[in-house]
Amino acid sequence: MPNDERNLETIPDGALGLIPLESCKELGVKVDRYLAGWREKRQHQHEADPAFKGYRRDSYIISTSVPRFGTGEAKAVIKESVRGYDLYLLVDVTNYSLTYTVCGHENHMSPDDHYADLKRIIAAVGGKARRITVIIPFLYESRQHKRTTRESLDCALALQELTTMGVDNIITFDAHDPRVQNAIPLKGFETVQPAYQFIKGILKNVPDLQIDSEHMMIISPDEGGTNRAIYLANVLGLDMGMFYKRRDFSRIVDGRNPIVAHEFLGSSVEGKDVIIIDDMISSGESMIDVATELKKRKANRIFVVATFGLFTNGLDKFDEAVADGTIYKVVTTNLTYQTPELLSKPYYINCDMSKYIAYIIDTLNHDSSISDLLNPYDRIERLVSKYKAKQNK
Repeated sequence: MPNDERNLETIPDGALGLIPLESCKELGVKVDRYLAGWREKRQHQHEADPAFKGYRRDSYIISTSVPRFGTGEAKAVIKESVRGYDLYLLVDVTNYSLTYTVCGHENHMSPDDHYADLKRIIAAVGGKARRITVIIPFLYESRQHKRTTRESLDCALALQELTTMGVDNIITFDAHDPRVQNAIPLKGFETVQPAYQFIKGILKNVPDLQIDSEHMMIISPDEGGTNRAIYLANVLGLDMGMFYKRRDFSRIVDGRNPIVAHEFLGSSVEGKDVIIIDDMISSGESMIDVATELKKRKANRIFVVATFGLFTNGLDKFDEAVADGTIYKVVTTNLTYQTPELLSKPYYINCDMSKYIAYIIDTLNHDSSISDLLNPYDRIERLVSKYKAKQNK
């Protein structure tokens, strides 16, 4: 059964409402189109039931705005009633493309600004909604999730603040450390892996892959990402290797101990296509270093795969790495802001997550389980089998 036909006999938990903040507007519009299309086609016996009032609409997006004053202060305005709604708020805290004016000076919005706007929207709802779910793909302050010295625990504080304001569920993607959910043990928290979308994107764009342990391998660029790599390797039936970062703990550069070397653990990569998988590409230096080390070990084509492509230092180093043959493809999702320059790169594979998010929202609105959506094993198996069958024709 297709995922969009799964909820025909369950009652929605309130009228569905989407509030994509400006940072996530493009993704929100795509999600809305899927939801409107699916629900327009559905035929079921409960159409006249009051519980299904407003079930079919041209759009589920609630009109909102966050105007700012000349000082940079802001407020949120919700332009229609949300009483009794099952609301889903989408925000991209890494979208630096948006700007606002402070006393005549232009400011680019930071993660703190986006998070503040999210709280403003929740405050504007004023407790009138039946349920609030926040979809925050890149979890705010997720890299500040544990305390190692006298420092703040920003991610845990943010989660507690949101739930205190009335948020019932928080959905994020590929959380840096899922254990941060321990900060809100009585509220819903889901961290979603885009493994299926990665494989789908790669197989769609590369027709000559041989998916077996003789020709392909999965690599984790550090010890923190081994679970991610182990899952993908087991699903695809491949071997896995990993690097660990040897750091200089005698000094700090840009807030962290600099990496001295990447040490490799695993079987030979010689002649194999390699997928390096991680949660994010920040500056990209670590990924390029790992790819360089793999090339020294005579790896074949190297795919750099990450849920979030931030590219904080630009794309020049990736252009060089592709030009000299170190990297073959770069694969990320549209869960964070993508520059037009990135989308134009011939080596870039964009994995669209809007349909997957729409599935999750549609299922949750019907109060159904999303367990099968969170485990893509069967879908990946079918996808790979279809790919191999096409090759054998």
